[in-house]
Order: sequence, then C-alpha cells, then structure tokens
Amino acid sequence: MTRFSICALLLSAIGCSHTRPLTVGSKNFTEQIVLGEIVAQQLERRLGEKVDRKLDLGGTLLAQQALRNGEIDLYPEYTGTALTAVLKLAPSSDPAAVLARVRAEYRRRWRLEWLDPLGFDNTFAMVVRGPDARALGIETITDAASRKQGWILGVGYEFLQRPDGLPGLLAAYHLPLAGAPKSMDLGLLYSALEQKQVDMAAANATDGMLSVLDVKVLRDDRRYFPPYQAAVIVRAESLAAHPGLRAALDQLAGKLTAAAMRDLNHQVDGKHRPVAEVARDWLAAMQ
Repeated sequence: MTRFSICALLLSAIGCSHTRPLTVGSKNFTEQIVLGEIVAQQLERRLGEKVDRKLDLGGTLLAQQALRNGEIDLYPEYTGTALTAVLKLAPSSDPAAVLARVRAEYRRRWRLEWLDPLGFDNTFAMVVRGPDARALGIETITDAASRKQGWILGVGYEFLQRPDGLPGLLAAYHLPLAGAPKSMDLGLLYSALEQKQVDMAAANATDGMLSVLDVKVLRDDRRYFPPYQAAVIVRAESLAAHPGLRAALDQLAGKLTAAAMRDLNHQVDGKHRPVAEVARDWLAAMQ
C-alpha cells in the first residue's frame, strides 16, 4: 500500500495531513497592496507561520471570487464597495448600518466574516487647491456650491457613472460646473489640479498626495458619500482551521487612521520605498 493510500485511510489517526499556509490577497492598487502586506506580516509575527501572498489580484469582483473559491483566505475590503458593487444594494450614509448589513449578508450568503474596521474610511474626497480654499473661505462642499463661478471638475472614469458618484453629488449639492467634467486616470488628478487644468478633483480620502500637497479636502456636510470603512474579510473555514487567526487580526482593528494610511501610500508612491519595508516599519511602530 502506498503512503498516499495509508494517509487517505488513516488521516486523522496518524496526522498525515497538514494545514496549508494562510494566503492573504489584495486588489490591484497601492493601498490594497500595502494593507495586504501589513496583514501578512502581522500573521507571520503573531502566529509564527509562513503566510503566502496573492497581492495585486485585480479588481473587487476578482478578489471576491478568489475568496469564495478558497484561493485566498482573507483580504482587505471596503464596506461601501461591498454594499454597492458586490451585494448590489442601495448606498447608505450610516457607517454602522452599512457594516452590519454587509457583515450579515456575507455571513449568510458565503460564510465570510467581516472583522472590525481597521480605523479609516477611504471614501471619495472633493479636493481644491489650498490657496483657493483660503481665498474663498470654503470648508465644505456646500460652501463650494455657493460659488457663482462654476468649478472645472476633474474625475476618474468610474466617478461619472457609479451610483455614489457624480450624478448623485450634483443632485445633493447643486454644485455649479464650468462645462463637462474632465475625466482622467486617478493618478493624474493631482497634477491636473496643480497645473490648474482643473480647480476641483474627485479624489480619495487616503490618497498619498494629500499628505504632501497644499490642498483642501472639502467636508461632505450633507453626508452624500457612503462610508468606505476598510476591514479584513476572512473565510469562516480559515478561522476554524487556524487558531489565533482572529486574535492576531483583531490587534489591527482601529489602529490605522486616514492620515496614517495617506502617509503609507505616499511612502510607496511618492518616495518609492518597498511595500514590505513600509509595512514592517508601521507594524514595528504600532507595537
């Protein structure tokens, strides 16, 4: 009888099986890759196990499918993205309600567990140049909407159509625009703002450039944009198979502020530091 046959017959008795390494995934942009590496290093430190990485997987639906298929055990996601893009449910401005809804639906549909948020909300951010904000005395999007001169708006391609994007923003605030918005890659928004090709940009709250440029993020005083709290989603089977996994991940809950995430993103994109090094330094400082 072959060794394989013996293991198949006596698996539980003689311990021929072994638990495969945990695999951490992420989507394909800087913040996700940084978060994935932080999670992977945290697990290696706390569990004393080798952790595999499948970072830079692609978009939301690819990462979600990889998790459901068991190709990865966990990955970081955003509550608003899960609610609208994955579950196809209506947006909501209540962070606690959104978290509770996605947590319940993911558990019921796929036995996937949302852990407590990491501490920051990567929602959309309407950004103007700092000198313009100071000269006009604007702090909020409502303040910007009271300007008689229309804004030259720069946006990413998705923002024009998505349910929590431009159409709803204009309906909520009646923001005056000077012509059609200029759509471009997200990475070009800040250079367009600096070069005065646009004078307002629909950016993201944790963009690294926000930590180094003289710009003003306008407060969403009517709470139009839904919450995008970052949290780790884990397969229930993985939690059961790896004692200590939940406790190790729970140590990250609430530890990452928006300002810290902006700095981490800038360390990678602006200063071109290796992701693994940036993650290691942040974890060391967190301890």
